Parts: sequence; C-alpha cells; structure tokens
Amino acid sequence: MKKALVAAVCIMALGIAHAQKPDTLIKKLDSLSKKTDTIGGQKNNTNPSAYNEATKINFPTYFVLLGSDIKQAFTKPFHMKPRDWKYVGIFAAGTAALSLADKPIQRYALKLRNNSTSLQNVSNYVTNFGGPYEVYTLGALGAYGFIFRVDKVKTTTLLATQAYITGGLVESVLKTISGRQRPYITDSTIVQASPTFHGPLYKTQKDANGKKLNSSFPSGHTTVAFAAATVFAMEYKNRPWIPVLSYSAATLIGLSRITENKHWATDVLVGAALGYLTGRQVVNNYHRYAKLKAPTQNKSTLKFDLQYNFGHVMPGLVYTFR
Repeated sequence: MKKALVAAVCIMALGIAHAQKPDTLIKKLDSLSKKTDTIGGQKNNTNPSAYNEATKINFPTYFVLLGSDIKQAFTKPFHMKPRDWKYVGIFAAGTAALSLADKPIQRYALKLRNNSTSLQNVSNYVTNFGGPYEVYTLGALGAYGFIFRVDKVKTTTLLATQAYITGGLVESVLKTISGRQRPYITDSTIVQASPTFHGPLYKTQKDANGKKLNSSFPSGHTTVAFAAATVFAMEYKNRPWIPVLSYSAATLIGLSRITENKHWATDVLVGAALGYLTGRQVVNNYHRYAKLKAPTQNKSTLKFDLQYNFGHVMPGLVYTFR
C-alpha cells in the first residue's frame, strides 16, 4: 500500500466534500448511523431498480459519502455499544491466542513455498490481486458498468473503491501505531524474525534495496481485498456465487501474504476483519443515503414471466412483495 497516495486521496476527498457544503447530508447520515450498527440490523434494498437516477452516486456525492465513510470509520469506537465491545474482546482474545502460533505458521508456510515451485508462482500471482491488480479489476468492472449503463454495477464498483480507500487509510494509521516487525526482517540483536510490536516510535528497517519498510500489522493487502469483497458480497447477496467468489479471492490474497513471507498470520486475520467491517460500513452508509434520496422508493418488484401449463406457454406478470 502506498500510504502517501491513500492519504492524498482522502485529504482531497475531505476538501471537496467541504467545498460542496455537505454538512446537512453528513449530519443526516451520522444521525441515521446511530440508529443502526455496522455489524448488522440494517436492511438494504439491493434490487436493481433501487439504483436509479435518484440514488446514483455523482462526482460531488462520491466525495461526500467518502468523507462520511472515513469519519464514521475513525469515530466508530466512540459510538460502540456494550455488545460491540464484547465482540471486540472475543476477537482480541482469539487473535492473542493465534499470535502464539505466528512463528510456527510462518515457518511451515515458508517450508511449503520453498519446496514447491508451483506454489511460489501461484502465491506471487495471487498476492498482486491485493495491490495493483485489484485496482485494475475494479477499473474494468467500473468501465463495464458505465459503458453498458448497468447502474448497480456502477454503484457497487464506486462503493468498492470507497471501501478500498477507507480501509487503506485506517490500516495505514494502525501500522504507524503498532510498529510491528515484518517476518522477513531480523533485528540486529536476534537471529530469527520475531512478531514483536515496537509501538509508534519504532523506526522500521529497510529492505535489501534500501527502501524503508512500513509496519507489518495489519496486512494492507488483506484489508483492502476484504473491504472490496464485502461490498460485492453484500450488494449481490441474492447471487450466492458472487459472495463465495469474492471472499474466496480475498482469502487467497490473505494467505498469499503469509506464503510470500510478508506478514504474520495475525496480521492477515486482523486485516480481514478490518476490511470486512469497513466494507459493511461503506455499503450501509450508501443505503442510508439512498433512503434519504428516495425514502418512498418501492422495494417490490414487477417482472415478466413465461409459464408452461397444460401444453401451452403462457405469459404472465410476477409481483414480489418486500
């Protein structure tokens, strides 16, 4: 992840959002966000008809929503309920338990990779989908939506980019705070790499080319992969193969960060959780916006259907109540 690029985009987003005087919309989004929780409880209308002229994301709206996403992501801890903190505690305990296996998992993953040329090639190819290749994929999907005027594809892709940026910014801040040593770097006083947290004042080492490295925790590739995957999984939950494909791709990217010896297992686990929550928050925020723009939008659907009865093909209309 290029932190400077992410930060620049976010600063530009906040600046444009302010220039467009989005206070009213952001306040409305914030007030609605307090009634529902990121983890669940909000029902979103994902029928294709819900993505129309009234709810579309234009240039100013994109940055208003992005600014709102970033604000909500960083202020979320101040609005969490006791139930949310309970889940955080359970997850933290599980992560702490897994951290005991960070070294053994790293060694086993390296052993597998070093003994298989095929695994090396696949791992290197897959890991790129959590970086530049994912940007290309989102660009291709967005182009498809715009060229063929498929509103839902356009909106979903724009939301995925918002999740990508928001997740990237949050994980960059966490990297700065954690200062965790990467698994392929050893300290001058030890022989083997150690998954140690050195804190925000730690000066990270440089790689073989003299480039300064960032912290290992959490995994940025995994974060943005799961952020985008969650957006597509939520928006196309009525098509089971899309969530399966999205999360499978994100999981493979996360595992590749271990086999590539770039991250510890707990880096990947926390990155996946962070990306998942970021994706949910971005999707829910958009649908709160959609309800503000089209509060009386009919969630029911009407479609043409053909039925075969008693040897005859008969046309009909199917009305689905929501």
